Amino acid sequence: MKSDNAKKGLERAPHRSLFYAMGYIKEELERPLVGIANSFNQIIPGHIHLREISEAAAAGVRMAGGTPVEFGVIGVCDGIAMGHIGMKYSLPSRELIADSIETMAKAHQFDGLILVASCDKIVPGMLIAAARLDIPCIMLAGGPMLAGKYKGQAVSLSKMFEAVGMVKSGKMTLEELEELEMLACPGCGSCSGAFTANTMNCLTEALGLGLPGNGTIPAVHSARRALAKQAGIAIMNLINQGITPADILTKEAFENAIAVDMALGGSTNTVLHLMAVAHEAGVPLELDDFDRISRQVPHLCAIDPIGPHHMEDLHEAGGIPAIMKELSKKNLIHEANLTVTGEPIGNIIKRAERKGDEVIRPLENPYHPEGGIAILRGNLAPDGAVVKSAAVSPRMMKREGRARVFDEEESAVRAILSGEIKPGDIVVIRYEGPKGGPGMREMLMPTSALAGMGLDEEVALLTDGRFSGATRGAAVGHISPEAAEGGPIALIEEGDIISIDIPARRIDLLISEEEFARRRSAWRRPEPKIKRGYLRRYAERVSSAGKGAVIE
Repeated sequence: MKSDNAKKGLERAPHRSLFYAMGYIKEELERPLVGIANSFNQIIPGHIHLREISEAAAAGVRMAGGTPVEFGVIGVCDGIAMGHIGMKYSLPSRELIADSIETMAKAHQFDGLILVASCDKIVPGMLIAAARLDIPCIMLAGGPMLAGKYKGQAVSLSKMFEAVGMVKSGKMTLEELEELEMLACPGCGSCSGAFTANTMNCLTEALGLGLPGNGTIPAVHSARRALAKQAGIAIMNLINQGITPADILTKEAFENAIAVDMALGGSTNTVLHLMAVAHEAGVPLELDDFDRISRQVPHLCAIDPIGPHHMEDLHEAGGIPAIMKELSKKNLIHEANLTVTGEPIGNIIKRAERKGDEVIRPLENPYHPEGGIAILRGNLAPDGAVVKSAAVSPRMMKREGRARVFDEEESAVRAILSGEIKPGDIVVIRYEGPKGGPGMREMLMPTSALAGMGLDEEVALLTDGRFSGATRGAAVGHISPEAAEGGPIALIEEGDIISIDIPARRIDLLISEEEFARRRSAWRRPEPKIKRGYLRRYAERVSSAGKGAVIE
């Protein structure tokens, strides 16, 4: 056992005495030590209940003959951090999480890890750590929140952000807003739509690093606690068999995850995160892989914010195994890939059942013939850009418009809410990329303001930042190279005409090459927005979004 390096033999007597100081007994030290990385805190609804989940996982470890050792992990609530300086820290926290788990696992020589989290950046940070470490790992989510109910309709957090624009445009009263904010998020769990947290937990199943049900069993269901116990038993089986993430995270596993992502119509953030996990696993994964699979895999689900359903509906319809079973009918899934159950993914999906045609549509009747995410290129994004095409109105799939240029998110939000943005405009928010932000903030505030004011079918938004999974509309993000690197987005001027053609996968600034050259020669790199601390160090080392915003 790897943990014997820290607890076995004459030289480790001092080490054992420290274990005994905490109440461990000799029999516990003779068993494998399983680290439980628990990101419980009291600032994220998706994490407020993770003590219970961690305790259930620990019980499973003990049942299977191991010794659980819990330690804490940080987490940022994207919703609470949204729209201010706090969001600059969200994506960078992914690297801190990965580094801290690596540190704990290596320093204490754990034999395996259970990674307990629910929400944005925490889950991918843990997956990066799993890919980096050479020990058995299993990802365990806390589960999605149930949808709220408002005036007889199911709602989620995305409705709250859009409600701000509705109040500004007179479509909702302040009294209705107050009622909605008390009902939209009814309890613990990751927010109930196919936002980044739930999408990543679903893709963890597809990758093979999470048990069936990991992405969809609601947080409040007893089955979620049962799943945690099963994860504790499963990690011991992985330790006994010597199965590590290197055996699971193959190129085929990532292609399975992308296929599910396209069928689900999930968050564009998954492009960043899957590329970062693949980078850590040593698996070549490019933006072109996403676009290739998007052209092959139909969009089968309409989960909030792009449709009426929520994660609880997806769970009742058969969950991720049912989606994969449907995709396997056209050989769109690599069924031989190993999972943390110890068996191939094909065995899991053979047992799955798709219940009805409403939530998970059949292949012959998709919402769209292509996947929910598209990769755009052109003279405005030579290294790529990402759009959730499934959330774009048909009338916005091809659009030319006048650029309204903003060098930060806040000024764009003010312009939208004050009525300065008109139908036909294309809002450009730049210097919000990984380096320029720094931290690549999510732009849920401006996209929700546009939707709330009824402009989501009239106005497009482009950014070198990124979008929340709750975003809908013609929102093109991850534009690379970013403005802070002198990318073409830095050269846009107020009133320029921009062309967006999602079916053709193009995004272009309609100016001449001569004008491009003139503007490029005149461009000067701006001073860093953050001059000290972690974000300054992050900005100096982070790659472009086109490479997954990884630390190089």
